[in-house]
Amino acid sequence: METVQTALWVVVLLVALALLFDFMNGFHDAANSIATVVSTGVLKPGQAVLFAAFFNVVAIFVFHLSVATTVGKGIVMSGVVDVYVVFGALIGAISWNFITWYYGIPSSSSHALIGGIVGAAIAKAGVGALLSSGIFKTIVFIFVSPLLGFLLGSLMMVAVAWIFRGFRPLKVDKWFRRLQLVSAGAYSLGHGGNDSQKTIGIIWMLLIATGYATSTAASPPTWVIVCCYAAIGMGTMFGGWRIVKTMGQKITKLKPVGGFCAETGGALTLFLATALGIPVSTTHTITGAIVGVGSVKRASAVRWGVAGNIIWAWILTIPASAFVAAVAYWFALQIFNV
Repeated sequence: METVQTALWVVVLLVALALLFDFMNGFHDAANSIATVVSTGVLKPGQAVLFAAFFNVVAIFVFHLSVATTVGKGIVMSGVVDVYVVFGALIGAISWNFITWYYGIPSSSSHALIGGIVGAAIAKAGVGALLSSGIFKTIVFIFVSPLLGFLLGSLMMVAVAWIFRGFRPLKVDKWFRRLQLVSAGAYSLGHGGNDSQKTIGIIWMLLIATGYATSTAASPPTWVIVCCYAAIGMGTMFGGWRIVKTMGQKITKLKPVGGFCAETGGALTLFLATALGIPVSTTHTITGAIVGVGSVKRASAVRWGVAGNIIWAWILTIPASAFVAAVAYWFALQIFNV
Protein backbone atom coordinates (compact mmCIF):
# COMPACT_ATOMS: atom_id res chain seq x y z
CA MET A 1 0.00 0.00 0.00
CA GLU A 2 2.89 2.32 0.81
CA THR A 3 4.38 1.82 -2.67
CA VAL A 4 1.09 2.76 -4.34
CA GLN A 5 0.83 5.94 -2.27
CA THR A 6 4.42 6.93 -3.11
CA ALA A 7 3.82 6.27 -6.80
CA LEU A 8 0.64 8.33 -6.68
CA TRP A 9 2.48 11.34 -5.24
CA VAL A 10 5.14 11.03 -7.91
CA VAL A 11 2.46 10.96 -10.60
CA VAL A 12 0.75 14.01 -9.10
CA LEU A 13 4.03 15.95 -9.05
CA LEU A 14 4.83 14.99 -12.64
CA VAL A 15 1.33 15.99 -13.78
CA ALA A 16 1.89 19.37 -12.08
CA LEU A 17 5.26 19.67 -13.88
CA ALA A 18 3.55 18.84 -17.20
CA LEU A 19 0.91 21.51 -16.58
CA LEU A 20 3.72 23.97 -15.79
CA PHE A 21 5.18 23.16 -19.21
CA ASP A 22 1.74 23.68 -20.77
CA PHE A 23 1.46 27.05 -19.03
CA MET A 24 4.93 27.97 -20.31
CA ASN A 25 3.89 26.81 -23.78
CA GLY A 26 1.03 29.32 -23.76
CA PHE A 27 3.30 31.98 -22.22
CA HIS A 28 6.12 31.31 -24.69
CA ASP A 29 3.91 30.92 -27.77
CA ALA A 30 1.42 33.71 -27.03
CA ALA A 31 3.47 35.75 -29.49
CA ASN A 32 2.48 33.39 -32.29
CA SER A 33 -1.18 34.24 -31.80
CA ILE A 34 -1.04 37.92 -30.91
CA ALA A 35 2.18 39.44 -32.29
CA THR A 36 0.66 40.50 -35.60
CA VAL A 37 -2.59 41.82 -34.12
CA VAL A 38 -0.63 43.84 -31.51
CA SER A 39 2.03 45.13 -33.89
CA THR A 40 -0.60 46.37 -36.37
CA GLY A 41 -2.43 48.19 -33.56
CA VAL A 42 -5.71 46.31 -34.01
CA LEU A 43 -5.77 45.27 -30.35
CA LYS A 44 -3.97 46.51 -27.26
CA PRO A 45 -1.68 43.91 -25.62
CA GLY A 46 -4.05 43.24 -22.72
CA GLN A 47 -7.03 42.80 -25.03
CA ALA A 48 -5.03 40.58 -27.36
CA VAL A 49 -3.93 38.06 -24.72
CA LEU A 50 -7.48 37.68 -23.39
CA PHE A 51 -8.75 37.28 -26.93
CA ALA A 52 -6.13 34.62 -27.76
CA ALA A 53 -6.59 32.76 -24.46
CA PHE A 54 -10.34 32.51 -25.07
CA PHE A 55 -9.83 30.83 -28.45
CA ASN A 56 -7.07 28.59 -27.05
CA VAL A 57 -9.61 27.11 -24.65
CA VAL A 58 -12.53 27.03 -27.11
CA ALA A 59 -10.40 24.67 -29.25
CA ILE A 60 -11.34 21.89 -26.81
CA PHE A 61 -14.72 21.70 -28.56
CA VAL A 62 -13.34 21.80 -32.10
CA PHE A 63 -10.46 19.36 -32.57
CA HIS A 64 -10.20 15.60 -32.24
CA LEU A 65 -7.37 14.36 -29.99
CA SER A 66 -5.24 13.07 -32.88
CA VAL A 67 -2.10 14.98 -31.83
CA ALA A 68 -2.41 13.74 -28.23
CA THR A 69 -2.54 10.17 -29.55
CA THR A 70 0.63 10.71 -31.59
CA VAL A 71 2.55 12.16 -28.62
CA GLY A 72 1.15 9.70 -26.07
CA LYS A 73 1.50 6.52 -28.10
CA GLY A 74 3.39 7.28 -31.31
CA ILE A 75 6.84 8.64 -30.36
CA VAL A 76 8.28 6.10 -27.90
CA MET A 77 7.53 2.42 -27.26
CA SER A 78 5.08 2.21 -24.37
CA GLY A 79 7.18 -0.29 -22.39
CA VAL A 80 10.10 2.16 -22.24
CA VAL A 81 8.24 5.05 -20.60
CA ASP A 82 8.48 5.44 -16.83
CA VAL A 83 8.46 8.33 -14.37
CA TYR A 84 12.16 9.03 -14.99
CA VAL A 85 11.67 9.33 -18.75
CA VAL A 86 8.71 11.69 -18.28
CA PHE A 87 10.64 13.77 -15.74
CA GLY A 88 13.63 14.05 -18.08
CA ALA A 89 11.43 14.97 -21.05
CA LEU A 90 9.66 17.75 -19.15
CA ILE A 91 12.86 19.21 -17.66
CA GLY A 92 14.47 19.25 -21.11
CA ALA A 93 11.49 21.02 -22.67
CA ILE A 94 10.99 23.54 -19.85
CA SER A 95 14.71 24.41 -19.76
CA TRP A 96 14.88 25.12 -23.50
CA ASN A 97 11.64 27.13 -23.36
CA PHE A 98 13.00 29.29 -20.56
CA ILE A 99 16.32 29.93 -22.32
CA THR A 100 14.69 30.92 -25.62
CA TRP A 101 12.05 33.05 -23.87
CA TYR A 102 14.77 34.90 -21.93
CA TYR A 103 16.63 35.76 -25.13
CA GLY A 104 13.42 36.55 -27.05
CA ILE A 105 13.94 33.74 -29.57
CA PRO A 106 10.70 32.32 -31.04
CA SER A 107 11.63 28.63 -30.87
CA SER A 108 9.24 25.69 -30.77
CA SER A 109 7.73 24.49 -27.49
CA SER A 110 6.38 21.52 -29.43
CA HIS A 111 9.74 20.35 -30.67
CA ALA A 112 11.30 21.05 -27.27
CA LEU A 113 8.85 18.53 -25.80
CA ILE A 114 9.41 16.00 -28.60
CA GLY A 115 13.18 16.44 -28.19
CA GLY A 116 12.81 15.94 -24.44
CA ILE A 117 10.86 12.70 -24.90
CA VAL A 118 13.39 11.43 -27.46
CA GLY A 119 16.43 12.33 -25.34
CA ALA A 120 15.11 10.72 -22.15
CA ALA A 121 13.97 7.58 -24.00
CA ILE A 122 17.36 7.17 -25.72
CA ALA A 123 19.14 7.67 -22.39
CA LYS A 124 17.14 4.76 -20.99
CA ALA A 125 16.88 2.28 -23.83
CA GLY A 126 18.79 3.55 -26.87
CA VAL A 127 17.57 4.58 -30.31
CA GLY A 128 15.57 1.35 -30.64
CA ALA A 129 13.04 2.75 -28.13
CA LEU A 130 11.79 5.28 -30.70
CA LEU A 131 8.85 4.70 -33.04
CA SER A 132 10.02 5.69 -36.50
CA SER A 133 6.60 6.63 -37.95
CA GLY A 134 5.83 9.25 -35.30
CA ILE A 135 9.37 10.65 -35.33
CA PHE A 136 9.44 10.79 -39.15
CA LYS A 137 6.25 12.80 -39.60
CA THR A 138 7.22 15.18 -36.80
CA ILE A 139 10.63 15.85 -38.36
CA VAL A 140 9.18 16.22 -41.88
CA PHE A 141 6.75 18.87 -40.66
CA ILE A 142 9.61 20.87 -39.14
CA PHE A 143 10.22 21.82 -42.76
CA VAL A 144 6.70 21.47 -44.19
CA SER A 145 4.85 23.70 -41.70
CA PRO A 146 6.92 26.90 -42.22
CA LEU A 147 7.05 26.30 -45.99
CA LEU A 148 3.30 25.77 -46.13
CA GLY A 149 2.78 28.85 -43.94
CA PHE A 150 5.10 30.81 -46.28
CA LEU A 151 3.22 29.59 -49.37
CA LEU A 152 -0.28 30.23 -48.03
CA GLY A 153 0.66 33.60 -46.48
CA SER A 154 2.28 34.85 -49.70
CA LEU A 155 -0.52 33.53 -51.93
CA MET A 156 -3.12 35.22 -49.76
CA MET A 157 -1.16 38.47 -49.87
CA VAL A 158 -0.98 38.31 -53.68
CA ALA A 159 -4.70 37.49 -53.93
CA VAL A 160 -5.71 40.33 -51.60
CA ALA A 161 -3.47 42.82 -53.44
CA TRP A 162 -5.08 41.84 -56.76
CA ILE A 163 -8.69 41.84 -55.46
CA PHE A 164 -8.36 45.23 -53.73
CA ARG A 165 -6.04 46.90 -56.25
CA GLY A 166 -8.59 49.63 -57.11
CA PHE A 167 -9.53 50.53 -53.53
CA ARG A 168 -8.20 53.37 -51.43
CA PRO A 169 -5.51 52.22 -48.94
CA LEU A 170 -7.29 53.78 -45.96
CA LYS A 171 -10.50 51.90 -46.77
CA VAL A 172 -8.64 48.59 -47.19
CA ASP A 173 -6.83 49.19 -43.90
CA LYS A 174 -10.15 49.81 -42.12
CA TRP A 175 -11.68 46.58 -43.44
CA PHE A 176 -8.68 44.45 -42.58
CA ARG A 177 -8.47 45.81 -39.06
CA ARG A 178 -11.82 44.08 -38.53
CA LEU A 179 -10.96 40.98 -40.55
CA GLN A 180 -7.74 40.56 -38.58
CA LEU A 181 -9.83 39.78 -35.52
CA VAL A 182 -11.21 36.79 -37.42
CA SER A 183 -7.77 35.61 -38.56
CA ALA A 184 -6.21 36.10 -35.10
CA GLY A 185 -9.06 34.13 -33.55
CA ALA A 186 -8.58 31.33 -36.08
CA TYR A 187 -4.86 31.18 -35.43
CA SER A 188 -5.37 31.11 -31.65
CA LEU A 189 -7.88 28.30 -32.14
CA GLY A 190 -5.29 26.32 -34.11
CA HIS A 191 -2.60 27.11 -31.52
CA GLY A 192 -4.75 25.80 -28.66
CA GLY A 193 -5.89 22.77 -30.64
CA ASN A 194 -2.40 21.59 -31.59
CA ASP A 195 -0.21 22.69 -28.68
CA SER A 196 -2.39 21.76 -25.70
CA GLN A 197 -2.69 18.23 -27.06
CA LYS A 198 1.06 17.68 -26.73
CA THR A 199 0.81 18.04 -22.97
CA ILE A 200 -2.32 15.89 -22.95
CA GLY A 201 -0.24 13.27 -24.76
CA ILE A 202 2.64 13.25 -22.28
CA ILE A 203 0.32 13.10 -19.25
CA TRP A 204 -1.54 10.25 -20.96
CA MET A 205 1.82 8.53 -21.54
CA LEU A 206 2.63 8.95 -17.83
CA LEU A 207 -0.72 7.58 -16.65
CA ILE A 208 -0.39 4.51 -18.88
CA ALA A 209 3.19 3.89 -17.71
CA THR A 210 2.22 4.10 -14.02
CA GLY A 211 -0.96 2.03 -14.32
CA TYR A 212 -3.45 4.86 -13.80
CA ALA A 213 -4.79 4.50 -17.34
CA THR A 214 -4.92 1.60 -19.79
CA SER A 215 -3.10 1.55 -23.13
CA THR A 216 -6.30 0.29 -24.78
CA ALA A 217 -8.28 3.42 -23.87
CA ALA A 218 -9.40 5.41 -26.92
CA SER A 219 -8.78 8.75 -25.21
CA PRO A 220 -7.20 10.17 -22.03
CA PRO A 221 -9.30 11.00 -18.96
CA THR A 222 -11.50 14.08 -19.29
CA TRP A 223 -9.78 15.85 -16.39
CA VAL A 224 -6.47 15.70 -18.28
CA ILE A 225 -8.01 17.35 -21.35
CA VAL A 226 -9.70 20.12 -19.36
CA CYS A 227 -6.60 20.87 -17.24
CA CYS A 228 -4.30 21.09 -20.28
CA TYR A 229 -6.54 23.43 -22.26
CA ALA A 230 -7.01 25.61 -19.16
CA ALA A 231 -3.25 25.72 -18.50
CA ILE A 232 -2.32 26.82 -22.03
CA GLY A 233 -5.07 29.48 -21.90
CA MET A 234 -3.71 30.82 -18.62
CA GLY A 235 -0.19 30.89 -20.04
CA THR A 236 -1.35 32.85 -23.07
CA MET A 237 -3.04 35.39 -20.79
CA PHE A 238 0.35 36.21 -19.27
CA GLY A 239 1.90 36.63 -22.72
CA GLY A 240 5.56 36.61 -23.75
CA TRP A 241 6.38 40.20 -24.67
CA ARG A 242 10.04 39.63 -25.56
CA ILE A 243 9.00 37.27 -28.36
CA VAL A 244 6.01 39.42 -29.39
CA LYS A 245 8.47 42.16 -30.35
CA THR A 246 10.57 39.79 -32.48
CA MET A 247 7.60 38.23 -34.24
CA GLY A 248 5.61 41.41 -34.71
CA GLN A 249 8.23 43.91 -35.85
CA LYS A 250 11.76 42.57 -36.22
CA ILE A 251 11.12 40.10 -39.06
CA THR A 252 9.12 42.53 -41.22
CA LYS A 253 6.85 45.54 -40.70
CA LEU A 254 3.22 44.47 -40.81
CA LYS A 255 0.01 46.29 -41.63
CA PRO A 256 -3.47 44.86 -40.91
CA VAL A 257 -3.76 43.34 -44.39
CA GLY A 258 -0.40 41.59 -43.94
CA GLY A 259 -1.35 40.43 -40.45
CA PHE A 260 -4.59 38.99 -41.78
CA CYS A 261 -2.82 37.07 -44.56
CA ALA A 262 -0.10 35.73 -42.24
CA GLU A 263 -2.57 34.59 -39.57
CA THR A 264 -4.95 33.02 -42.06
CA GLY A 265 -2.14 31.14 -43.85
CA GLY A 266 -0.80 29.96 -40.50
CA ALA A 267 -4.23 28.93 -39.21
CA LEU A 268 -4.94 26.82 -42.31
CA THR A 269 -1.60 25.04 -41.83
CA LEU A 270 -2.37 24.30 -38.16
CA PHE A 271 -5.87 23.03 -38.91
CA LEU A 272 -4.44 20.61 -41.49
CA ALA A 273 -1.67 19.35 -39.21
CA THR A 274 -4.02 18.87 -36.25
CA ALA A 275 -6.50 16.94 -38.41
CA LEU A 276 -3.63 14.65 -39.50
CA GLY A 277 -2.47 14.17 -35.88
CA ILE A 278 0.92 15.81 -36.47
CA PRO A 279 2.50 17.82 -33.61
CA VAL A 280 3.78 20.88 -35.45
CA SER A 281 5.36 24.09 -34.28
CA THR A 282 3.02 27.07 -34.18
CA THR A 283 6.17 29.19 -34.04
CA HIS A 284 7.58 27.75 -37.26
CA THR A 285 4.20 28.08 -38.96
CA ILE A 286 3.52 31.74 -38.19
CA THR A 287 7.15 32.73 -38.83
CA GLY A 288 6.97 31.16 -42.28
CA ALA A 289 3.69 32.96 -42.97
CA ILE A 290 5.07 36.35 -41.82
CA VAL A 291 8.16 35.92 -44.01
CA GLY A 292 5.90 34.94 -46.93
CA VAL A 293 3.81 38.08 -46.51
CA GLY A 294 6.89 40.29 -46.22
CA SER A 295 8.59 38.78 -49.26
CA VAL A 296 5.60 39.59 -51.48
CA LYS A 297 6.34 43.30 -51.04
CA ARG A 298 10.03 42.84 -51.84
CA ALA A 299 12.81 40.56 -50.63
CA SER A 300 14.46 43.43 -48.74
CA ALA A 301 11.29 43.90 -46.65
CA VAL A 302 12.27 40.78 -44.70
CA ARG A 303 15.11 41.08 -42.21
CA TRP A 304 16.79 37.85 -43.23
CA GLY A 305 19.39 38.11 -40.47
CA VAL A 306 16.67 37.88 -37.80
CA ALA A 307 14.96 35.09 -39.73
CA GLY A 308 18.30 33.26 -39.95
CA ASN A 309 18.79 33.43 -36.17
CA ILE A 310 15.32 31.98 -35.69
CA ILE A 311 16.09 29.11 -38.08
CA TRP A 312 19.25 28.28 -36.09
CA ALA A 313 17.08 28.07 -32.95
CA TRP A 314 14.76 25.68 -34.82
CA ILE A 315 17.68 23.44 -35.78
CA LEU A 316 19.05 23.37 -32.23
CA THR A 317 15.73 22.88 -30.40
CA ILE A 318 15.36 19.09 -30.61
CA PRO A 319 19.03 18.15 -29.97
CA ALA A 320 19.42 20.75 -27.19
CA SER A 321 16.26 19.73 -25.33
CA ALA A 322 17.11 16.04 -25.92
CA PHE A 323 20.55 16.53 -24.34
CA VAL A 324 19.12 18.30 -21.27
CA ALA A 325 16.43 15.61 -20.98
CA ALA A 326 19.02 12.84 -21.06
CA VAL A 327 21.03 14.54 -18.31
CA ALA A 328 17.85 15.09 -16.25
CA TYR A 329 16.89 11.42 -16.71
CA TRP A 330 20.30 10.28 -15.47
CA PHE A 331 20.17 12.72 -12.54
CA ALA A 332 16.69 11.53 -11.48
CA LEU A 333 17.79 7.92 -11.72
CA GLN A 334 20.74 8.56 -9.40
CA ILE A 335 18.94 10.72 -6.84
CA PHE A 336 15.37 9.46 -6.59
CA ASN A 337 14.08 6.04 -5.70
CA VAL A 338 10.37 5.75 -6.54
